[in-house]
Amino acid sequence: MRIAQLAPLAESVPPKLYGGTERVVAWLVDELVDQGHEVTLFASGDSRTRGELHPVWPRALRLGGKNVDPNSACAVLLEAVAKRAADFDVIHSHIDWLALPLLGRLGVPFLTTMHGRLDLPGLPDVIREFPDAGLISISDHQRLPLPGANWLGTIQHGLPVNLLRASFEQGSYLAFLGRLTSEKGPEDAIRIARAAGKPLRIAAKIPRAETVYFKKRIEPHIDGKNVQLVGEVDEARKQPFLADATALLFPIDWPEPFGLVMIEAMACGTPVIAYRSGSVPEVVENGVTGFIVESEEEAVAAVSKIGLLDRKVIRQRFEDRFSSRRMASEYERQFQKLISGASRKRPSVLGVRLCPS
Repeated sequence: MRIAQLAPLAESVPPKLYGGTERVVAWLVDELVDQGHEVTLFASGDSRTRGELHPVWPRALRLGGKNVDPNSACAVLLEAVAKRAADFDVIHSHIDWLALPLLGRLGVPFLTTMHGRLDLPGLPDVIREFPDAGLISISDHQRLPLPGANWLGTIQHGLPVNLLRASFEQGSYLAFLGRLTSEKGPEDAIRIARAAGKPLRIAAKIPRAETVYFKKRIEPHIDGKNVQLVGEVDEARKQPFLADATALLFPIDWPEPFGLVMIEAMACGTPVIAYRSGSVPEVVENGVTGFIVESEEEAVAAVSKIGLLDRKVIRQRFEDRFSSRRMASEYERQFQKLISGASRKRPSVLGVRLCPS
C-alpha cells in the first residue's frame, strides 16, 4: 500500500526529548516500511524515518528556536497533503480534528487516530459535523465521551521489542516519568515514595504554563537525595532510568488515553503502580505487570509487594501485547478495509483549495 502519515509539528518524529504521539508515529512508520509498504511521512524537517520524509516545516516547533505561529505550520502541512493526495491509497492522520475538513473532500480513504482526551467541550459538535470520519481510539476508555463517533476500532500503542532492554534486578528507587502537571500526580508520587521509605527520581518535562506549579508545589520537595529531579530524558537515558527502578509510579488524576510510559516501563521489566484511571486497567495486568490501586495508602502497600512480581514475566507480557509489529499489523488491517470499501464506492477526487482566493 501507498500510505501517507500526518504527524504533529510540535516535535520531530521521533522527538528529541518528550513527545508521546511523535514517538508512536515514528515506530508505526518504520514498522509499516519493514512490512513492505510505501510510507510517506509528513512531518518536520528534522524528523528521521525509514519511509519517505516530506518535510513541511524546517524544524519542530517546540525546540525550533523561534516563536512560530503553529497555525501557519499546520496550514502548510495540510496544503502539502492536498497537493499529493492522489499519490496515496490511504491517508492516516495523527493531528486530531484539524485535517477532517480537508481529508473528507480529497476522495482518498483516510482515518484519524485520536491521541488525546476526548471529554472536552465542543467535541460532540465536531462529531456531528463529521459523522462519517473514521476514528481509531488508543484505549476503549478514551472513546467513552463520544459514543456516537464513527469508531473503527481500538489500537493500543506498541514499541519495538529491541528498543529498551530489560533488567531483572529489583531496582533501588521509585521512578516518575512524564509532564510535571498536577493531573499526572507528581505530588502524590512524592508522598507515596516518602511513606514507602524509598527514594524518588523524577524525569519530567516542565511545561512553560506549569512553571508556577512546579516552583510552588514540586521544587520545595527536591533535595537531591530522597527526591531527585533528573529533567527530560531522551531514549538513551530513559533506558537505565526505567530499568534501574523498583517500580514506576503512575498516580494520574485524569482520563489518560493510553499512557505510553507504562509500556516503556514494562519493556524494561519494571512494574507499574498506577491509580485506576483512564486506560490503566486496559494496560496494567493487576498482580502481573504491576498493581492498580485506589489511593496513596494502597500505593504505599503495593510498593512493599513489588518483590512478588516477576520482572521476566513483565517483560514477556510487554512483548506479547505491546510490540510495534502488533500495532502496525492492526493498522494494516484497517487500511485494507478502508481501501476495499472505497474501491466499491469509486468516489471522484475533488480539487480543494484551503483558502478562498
